[in-house]
Amino acid sequence: MTQNRTHTCGALRAENAGERVRLVGWMENVREVGGSLVFVVLRDFYGTTQLKTEDPEMIAALRALNKESTIAAEGVVQLRSSRNPKLPTGDVEIVLDKLEVLGRCRYNELPFEINRSREADETARLKYRYLDLRNPAVKDNIVLRCNVVAALRSAMLDHGFLEITTPILTASSPEGARDYLVPARKHPGEFYALPQAPQQFKQLLMTAGFDRYFQIAPCFRDEDARGDRSPGEFYQLDMEMAFATQEDVFAVLEDVLPPIFARFGAYHTASTPPFRRIRYLDALETYGSDKPDLRIDLTCRDVTDLVQSCGFAPFADATVKAVPVSGCTLTRKQIEKLLADCEVQAGSKLYWCKADESGALTGGVAKFLQQDAAALAERLSLAPGTLAVFTAGSPDAARKAAGVAIKLFGAACEGHMRKECYEFCWIVDFPMYEIGEESGELEFCHNPFSMPSGGLKTLEQAERGEIDPLTITADQYDLVCNGVELSSGAVRNHDPDIMVKAFELVRLGEADVKRRFPAMYNAFCYGAPPHAGIAPGVDRMVMLLAGEESIREIIPFPMNKNAQDVMMGAPGPVEQKQLDELHIAVTVAREE
Repeated sequence: MTQNRTHTCGALRAENAGERVRLVGWMENVREVGGSLVFVVLRDFYGTTQLKTEDPEMIAALRALNKESTIAAEGVVQLRSSRNPKLPTGDVEIVLDKLEVLGRCRYNELPFEINRSREADETARLKYRYLDLRNPAVKDNIVLRCNVVAALRSAMLDHGFLEITTPILTASSPEGARDYLVPARKHPGEFYALPQAPQQFKQLLMTAGFDRYFQIAPCFRDEDARGDRSPGEFYQLDMEMAFATQEDVFAVLEDVLPPIFARFGAYHTASTPPFRRIRYLDALETYGSDKPDLRIDLTCRDVTDLVQSCGFAPFADATVKAVPVSGCTLTRKQIEKLLADCEVQAGSKLYWCKADESGALTGGVAKFLQQDAAALAERLSLAPGTLAVFTAGSPDAARKAAGVAIKLFGAACEGHMRKECYEFCWIVDFPMYEIGEESGELEFCHNPFSMPSGGLKTLEQAERGEIDPLTITADQYDLVCNGVELSSGAVRNHDPDIMVKAFELVRLGEADVKRRFPAMYNAFCYGAPPHAGIAPGVDRMVMLLAGEESIREIIPFPMNKNAQDVMMGAPGPVEQKQLDELHIAVTVAREE
């Protein structure tokens, strides 16, 4: 063993008894017995080993050290009189005869106990992340991330993809989120942008004649944090294929991902190909979400025609969805608590009733539904013991609330969720266009670079008013796992004529396309191959594999929810000299 040691702290076993060894690591714990015997738990990256000494000088030296000091310990391995079967090294200990202090911990008090750091305040964990990472449970997530990335890279290389890195300093481009801008010192008043994704570069690689590209790509977006999204930067398995269709992309990921999820996941069962495919609009109508968790067997159904005139005011002039939950044994109090949780997440109120042992509707809004009870029972399959959860409002609001109800009641009601598996699905046939909430006019719904289904002919029909542009779908797809969107992808719009026509429908002409996407437009004019790609998020994948609820648990040095690195003090002020070099004037006073 190198690195100034003969073994790691996780390596010694009973068969090493009698050997003289040297270990290095952190003093995790020191325990004195009667003042004449001291036990030390020494920890390194690989595990822990118990040290033991009765030497007065050695005991004095150990008393002078704070926990988490780094030391080198030498001695002879012996079998422990009281073995610990919970530890790999629990059969042995080292009789300490030489101690060397390598790095002294100068603080008597730690911000938190290392092995209980996950119970600490998040701000403290992020400020002292280097201590948090000493916790084996935290460290294991980073090791998992490393192993998953290595497996992804190996699988992509095995499938004939070339790993090619793309620029970090590039031009600002409308990708759907705010750019991080970098001032250009040599070009006063002009800026680079950090890439929100390597989208244009990977398409240019296809145009340049590369057949299969991938990279573990860093992406930068100035957006708010949430449980499954980190502010600032994230990583994705970015891939693109020339002369490819949607089916080619699906085939690659359906071959690459299931073995990795089965091998590294907290659950060792993953969907086998082909993954289920669900049309976008069908997903909204059936699951109330375009990110359905297929581990849950609940669905929603439209009951507007049955209940709109029942006399219950919230159902009048509203779209009404219902989620039937068979065999529900929740109490009224538990039901009301879940409905309140749903309201917080969905932003709209939910209602309920239940079929009793005779099949009659009781509880909640049952008194308003008696006239329609038979029809409801048939449409919702209301067997005795079935709970019906209702949502009402605009079509979008009713669907959203139904989706939240499916998620929360599916997890809470026994028998409706297979938790210990990974269920993948493809969401396909996304709308190409939508009416913008703020503009009230036609806008791109998702990715403007996607190929519209039907190509130029469909766009021309919409331009002539022969079809509604809102009915045009795009050759775009999302990959969803356990209710988490892992990725969006698409067959790309590689034809300049189709690209220009697609933008004309949202009031942008050829000049706008050339101005916004000059490199891509010009490259496509030199003969571009049909191409398609996708980019599953590495951070979200590892979060699912680790069974974590927060994405910050699998990032080595994450920012907090306000996009601050409290450990490094970023963002922070810079010297006036630096601002002068960049021709930047700060006009907003810094808050102290």
